[in-house]
Amino acid sequence: MALTIGVDVGGTKVAAGVVDDRGRILEKVRRPTPSTNPKETADAIAEVVDLLKGKFEGVSAVGLGTAGFVDETRSTVLFAPNLAWRDEPIKEKVESLVGLPVVVENDGNATAWGEARFGAGRGENFIVLVALGTGIGGGIIINGELYRGQFGIGAEMGHFRVVPDGRRCGCGNRGCWEQYASGNALVHEARDLARVAPAMAGRLLELGDGRPDGISGPEVTQAAREGDKAALECFRTVAHWAGQGLADLSAILDPGAFIIGGGLSDAGDLLLDPIRAAYGNALTGRGHRPVSDIRIAELGSAAGIVGAADLARARTREDAVV
Repeated sequence: MALTIGVDVGGTKVAAGVVDDRGRILEKVRRPTPSTNPKETADAIAEVVDLLKGKFEGVSAVGLGTAGFVDETRSTVLFAPNLAWRDEPIKEKVESLVGLPVVVENDGNATAWGEARFGAGRGENFIVLVALGTGIGGGIIINGELYRGQFGIGAEMGHFRVVPDGRRCGCGNRGCWEQYASGNALVHEARDLARVAPAMAGRLLELGDGRPDGISGPEVTQAAREGDKAALECFRTVAHWAGQGLADLSAILDPGAFIIGGGLSDAGDLLLDPIRAAYGNALTGRGHRPVSDIRIAELGSAAGIVGAADLARARTREDAVV
């Protein structure tokens, strides 16, 4: 049984797992991310890898999935918005600490690969993974190959701009898609509604301890599942933007299926039904073309770990052949 370790490196946590060649996570660990210190972040990654490596024999490689721009050699993080990584040679650093081959990948790409290999994208030739989380991540799989772009930083779909001079984004631009169709966007809508129409948003305020700023994503989802009109309106607004964005991506990419992942996907049909409606209304040439399927991801938060581990396994095989 070929074993590799996948590591999901986020701004708040480093989560890692030992993964077999069937995509099963045999054991997981996690640690807080010392995000402001590159050396300590590398040490935290090495700590979880060494812990898992010590429990399983035959671990052959490590895959790191991280938000940010990863170069075409899958070794250097050019820019990570939630980590103090700027032109960080993280592959070299972690390899020197753990003594195993390391592959670095964008977390959206790793998630897309995990879903394509072992989740909701199985059997599809062309999928687009859209991760609706704090922001929007993504990944593209075409004919069984991961699309990275010329310089390794393709599929940053959360940052195509949908509103000229719109809301400010952490990337430095304004009006990016993730400012309107992400988990943060859902919370923004709910809090804004609670401030301007507190009578309408009574249940949301109750769940948020009486304060607009106390409302978070789980509260909005809970209220929507209860049938609360204000929460359902927030979901419809975010789903409208999400569906329009998918329609624009269809015009450019024409995939067989969109896989919707990220924390917001936990809402299931509360999110998916209005996304499908908005997508259908915005699709160019609607009524005269095939329509991409839109489905919820299957692997949940494990997809990034599974995908990173499997990409490391594939890269190790490539190196062995060469």
